[in-house]
Formats: sequence, structure tokens, C-alpha cells
Amino acid sequence: MEAASYLWWIPLLPLIGAGICGALHLATLRARKSNPDAKGPAGFAPLVASAAMGGALIFSIIGFLAICPCEDNVVDGEQIVALQSSTWSWISVADLRFDLTMWLDRLSSIMTLVVTGVGLLIHIYSAGYMKGDKGYAKFFAYLNLFCFAMLMLVLSSNLLGLFIGWEGVGLCSYLLIGFWYEKGWPAEAGQKAFVVNRIGDAFFIIGSFILIGVFGTLEMQDIGAQVPAMIDAHSGKLALAALLLFGGACGKSAQLPLFVWLPDAMAGPTPVSALIHAATMVTSGVYMIVRLNPLYAASPGVLMFIGCVAAATAFIAGTTALVQRDLKKVLAYSTVSQLGYMFLGIAAGAWGAAIFHLVTHAFFKALLFLGAGSVIHGMHEEQDMHKMGGLRKHMPRTYATFLAGAAALSGLPLMSGFFSKDEILAKNFAMGGVNYLFWMAGVVTAAITAYYTWRMVALTFFGEERFDAKKVHPHESPALMTGPLFVLAVLSIIGGAVLGLPHVFHLWNHALDVWLEPVVLGGNEILSAQKGMHMPLHLTAVREWILLALGSAVALFFAHKGFHDHKRGLAMDESVQGAFPVAHAKLTDAWGIDSGYARVIVQPVKLLAFVIAVIVDQFAIDGAVNGAGRMASDFGRRGRRLVDGSVSCYGLWIGAAAVVLALTWFWRGN
Repeated sequence: MEAASYLWWIPLLPLIGAGICGALHLATLRARKSNPDAKGPAGFAPLVASAAMGGALIFSIIGFLAICPCEDNVVDGEQIVALQSSTWSWISVADLRFDLTMWLDRLSSIMTLVVTGVGLLIHIYSAGYMKGDKGYAKFFAYLNLFCFAMLMLVLSSNLLGLFIGWEGVGLCSYLLIGFWYEKGWPAEAGQKAFVVNRIGDAFFIIGSFILIGVFGTLEMQDIGAQVPAMIDAHSGKLALAALLLFGGACGKSAQLPLFVWLPDAMAGPTPVSALIHAATMVTSGVYMIVRLNPLYAASPGVLMFIGCVAAATAFIAGTTALVQRDLKKVLAYSTVSQLGYMFLGIAAGAWGAAIFHLVTHAFFKALLFLGAGSVIHGMHEEQDMHKMGGLRKHMPRTYATFLAGAAALSGLPLMSGFFSKDEILAKNFAMGGVNYLFWMAGVVTAAITAYYTWRMVALTFFGEERFDAKKVHPHESPALMTGPLFVLAVLSIIGGAVLGLPHVFHLWNHALDVWLEPVVLGGNEILSAQKGMHMPLHLTAVREWILLALGSAVALFFAHKGFHDHKRGLAMDESVQGAFPVAHAKLTDAWGIDSGYARVIVQPVKLLAFVIAVIVDQFAIDGAVNGAGRMASDFGRRGRRLVDGSVSCYGLWIGAAAVVLALTWFWRGN
């Protein structure tokens, strides 16, 4: 381990950029007070924000190179495997001490490269997409702040620092999803995301307290090192802490039952969707669990539970995406489903496979969301695929790059998504037992994914033009927007082969597995001891070739079917809706889960809140307090009339007093 204080600059540069962009926004507002048509300095915001992300990317690359295995990174005969920044002492109470330290190892280095690299491309794209918006500079301030929070999350050495970033991305998601709050429903969607994530955060906090009770620290490296010695004495507490922390991950990474906020996150500008769904917030739960892999390896029952939740989430979200008409909602439910795949990898103890799919998903999902934004931009804010069609001739660059993203998402052979999905499925197959069921759920979900992905391509870019050509004039987006699409398209095509080529190809080692080996070694050793088998498991070459062939066949067949069922228009969608109206309505409504929450939980809570706020608070409590005040006021006002300061009034009271005294004297005398 080597000290490297420059690690602080990775999160601080986006924070500084956010502050400068915020100042540019305020300066623009002041300029517009005197002249509503004034542009102000807001135009500098994308340059500032992108420069901040570019600087963070450079420092991330420097850190990555500093821990690469080579002769230059050897100190005292030992290879540098991690970098630690200077420490800021934050909280010290009795024997508890919490510091803020940046920790860059092989896992966090991958995450910082994804966040800063994909984030930079999204910033560049946003410069064109958001041009002309009245909150131009404010938008980039929020984007930079979001990236700062995510980088704090992945670089913090302990769970307290991670929780700061955890809450930060929650706040920024609220700000960005509700960015166009004037429309009404984006503000509601932002509020929904914020509230649902607070439920998961409550589980996270309780789980953290349990870890403090067991380990006396929240330093993740220390927790991982102490887990083997604690298994026998504290297995129940370890399992409970792992389960509660997974509850927090269900909120951030949109798993059942807390996934309902993510589809509504589409209310924000499309670059926000790309940032949330691809590179930042939704990956935080997966990262946290992989970081604490020894804790989860010590709780096999929790891993099985995670697999059940992941399989159900992947299937429910995938089937929901089959019938969506909104282009962005198809991708939103697809994200929920793909996150389920990542957790399926965790359930099999395939920590590297989960991160592998996280990385490839960041490439192709960012590409697809930005491509969808390009389509929406060219279609004058139209998002309904039933009102599109034939767009490939109007948007050739968007179309070409979108195809690359669709091929990767659907897992077509040799694309990035193919390799990462196959590895997750293969690891579950190799584990056997209940993981066979997880493997089957993954295969079914892969078929569904291929179908709805190419349905989306066909309805958007092929068939007859279903828009009003007199009102809508589709056009290609500017180079500032399509440039990042080509970069992401290349990564979506070759990223899987470069990072994780299967062992049976015998061309080069699985680069990501080798890279992450020191980070996941503790979890693998604990799993090996508990299951009596060497982890990670590998299939025989024959079985792996069979699974690769099966995965290829499923992807190709259902991609072909999804495309040809919809390439000529809406006939298939209309026939399915006509033949199965009830099922279609249920799937459109995500199996009725969201509406069920609204009916069973949200509406009763709103009614209870109304009763407390209006009947109890306003009428009972406020009424009693205000009534007592009015009574005292009325009593004083009436009493004041009896003493008006006149001689006759005083004479009357003196006479009345005399009568009272006389009657009293007379009563006592008798």
C-alpha cells in the first residue's frame, strides 16, 4: 500500500466544478433580471463541468497505472496493490473512531474509471442535448455533484464515508429527476425516488450498527479480514447485517420490492437517465456487496435469498419491458432486469462476473439511453415508439450506434453483453443445487431481453413512418451528441472480449478476473471452506462450449423473432393486446406492483396523514389551543365593559360591595 494524497482530487474536482457551475447559474439569473433575453455566462458551464470530469478521469488513470502489476510499482520487494490518501479524522467517541480516507484498490479503480469515463461522455453529450434550457448551468452543477457523490461512495475506505456518497447520489437523483419540476410529474417522480431510497437506507444504517457491534469498526478492509474469525461466534449477526445491507442495495440498485422508483426516473432529462442507469447510482448496491464479499460469503443463506430476489426481479422487469411503448421505459425496465443479472452473479459467489456485467452494462446502457435521447431530440420530444418508425434513414449515425447497443444488450455472440451474461449464467450452472434454478431464470430472461430489445429497434427505426410528417421533421443530432455514441458503441462491441474472454478460447486470460483476484480472495476462501469446493468454480471445456452455444442460440433466435414480429409496424402489439387484454394491462403496469403499493400503502398513509394533519392537528389540537385563547380574549373583553372609568360605574361597584359586606355580616351574626 502506498500513500497518495492526489486521490482526494478524484472526487473534489467534480465538486469544485459543481460549485463553479452553480455560480455561473446565479450570475445568469442576475443578468436576466435586467434583460430577460441575456444569455449570461451559463454557456461556460459544460466546459467547466467536462473539464472537471476530464481531470478526475486523468487522476483515475494515474491511480490505475500506479497499482498495475509491473516492475515500476514494486516497493520493498512487494507489489503495490492499493493506494491510500491522507486521512481526515472526523468522529472520535470513546473507543470508536471514524476517519475519511480515499482507498484505491483494484475494485475501486475499475469503478472510478467507469464513473469518470462514462460520466465524461455523458457530460459532453449533455452540452448539445440541454442547449437552450433555462437551467443550463444548474444542470451541469447537478451532474458534477452527482459524480462527486458517486466517487466518494466508491473511494471511501469505510462504510461511513460510503454512506455519505450513498446519500449524496440519493439527493442528486432527486434534483436531477425533478429537474423539469415545472411540468409537475417530474417533481413527483423525484420525490418518489427519494422516499423509496430512504426505506433502503434505513436498512443500511441498521446493518452498519450491527457491524459496529460485532467488529467495532466500519473500515471495510478490517471487516473483511476479521470475518473468518467471527463466523462461529457471530454467524447470526453476520447474516442479519448482510441481509440488512442488501436491503439498502435493493433501494439503490432497484431490486424487489424497491425497484418502483427507477422507471419513473425517466421524468428527468435523458442524460440523467444515462448517468443514473449506467454509471452511477444503480451500480452502488452491487459495488457495496462485492466490496464486502467476505461478509456475504460467510452467509450462504443470504446469498440464496439474494439469488431468489434477483431472479424474480430480472424476470418481472424483463416481461414488463415486453409491452412498453415509451422508448425510455423499455430501457428503464431493462436496467432493472440487468441489475438482477448482476445480483445473480453475486448469488453464485461470482464477484468478478457481477462487476464484469456492471462494466459492460455501463457501456451499452449509456449508449442506448443517449441514443434514445438522440431519437427523442430528433423527434421533437416524442417518446412513444408507436409514433415513430422508419427513422434509420433520418438518423443514420444514431441508428448505427443504437444497433451496437442493442446487440450488446441482447447478448448477441461476441458482443460485450454476451460475454458478461454468459459468465454469470455459467457460474450459476457450475454451482449446481438451487443455482440451477437461477440459471434457468437467467436463460429465460435472456430470451425475453433479446425479444424486447429488437422489438424496440424494429418499432423505432424500421417499418412505415407513423408520425405526422407535417408537424414532426426527424433529424440527426449534432456531432456533439453523436460523437460520444460512437465511443460507447466501440466499447459495447469490444469491451467484453477485452475484459473477460472465456477461458475456453485460450487466447488470453480473463483480464477482469485476474485483476480483481486480490479483492475477492477473502470471499472465495470463505466460500471454499463452507462449500467444500475450490472457488471460483470453472466448468469443463465441453460444458462451457455447450452453454456458449445455447446462449448464442437463445439470443439469436429471440432477437430474430422480436425484430421480424415488429419490423412492419404495430400489428403484433395490437394483436397481443387484443388477445390478452388483462395480461397486457398487468404487464404494462409492472405486474400491478407499483399500483398495488399505491393502493395498499401509499393511499392509507396519505389518509392517515390527512387525519393527523387536518382532523387531529388543525381541528383538535389547534382548535383547543385557539379556542382557549379566544375564550380568554372574550372573557377579558366582557370584563372590560364592567369597568369603564366613570363615577357612576365606580359608585355602582362600591354599592354592590357594601351590599355583599352587609349580607356577609348579617349571615355571620345569625
